[in-house]
Amino acid sequence: MEEAITVPVPEGPTLEARLHLPRDPAGGFVLCHPHPLYGGDMDNPVVIRAAEVAQAAGYATLRFNFRGVGTSGGSHDNGQGEQADVRAAMASLAGQLAGGALVGVIGYSFGAHTAARATRPGETPLGLIAPPLGLYDWTFLGPGRGRLLLIAGTRDTYCPADALRRLADVAGTPAHLIEGADHFFFGKLYPLGETIGTWLTGLRRAA
Repeated sequence: MEEAITVPVPEGPTLEARLHLPRDPAGGFVLCHPHPLYGGDMDNPVVIRAAEVAQAAGYATLRFNFRGVGTSGGSHDNGQGEQADVRAAMASLAGQLAGGALVGVIGYSFGAHTAARATRPGETPLGLIAPPLGLYDWTFLGPGRGRLLLIAGTRDTYCPADALRRLADVAGTPAHLIEGADHFFFGKLYPLGETIGTWLTGLRRAA
């Protein structure tokens, strides 16, 4: 069950969001949607699938609309102001949890790049779904220390399998490839969810 909330961004807009808060959460995850200028929002099927899997694993979730999307205030900021949106969402979710609780981020496409830039990979649990490796700079992404998930489809033209493997080598984490999936995971949401769920289970065991 989710409830509608708003997330204030310091010196920025207020964001539209949906919060799921179980009775005794294992931690929480913020969900970041794909590119706003190409129809991306928090109701994207990949985002919803990731949220459902995290909820089933016992985590609180907060999915939100970036600035300028839906009823969120402000306007698109080419991934700059959106980093502040991610950090504000993380702070909002952390405020709902016990002190010291794990708060991670799962981002899809544009949301993956924005989430990675807004956090500290290796310290913040970070799930990157179909990171568009050919569109943005990823040289900042260092070792993931077991807290990084890299996942894409074998038919994803925005995230070629070989490029994902090279990034995985740099980050010291496996590259998870969903056979036959494109960038949008049409018909492949179930295996996507299984892979995310396995990663989340590993995080709980390592906690």
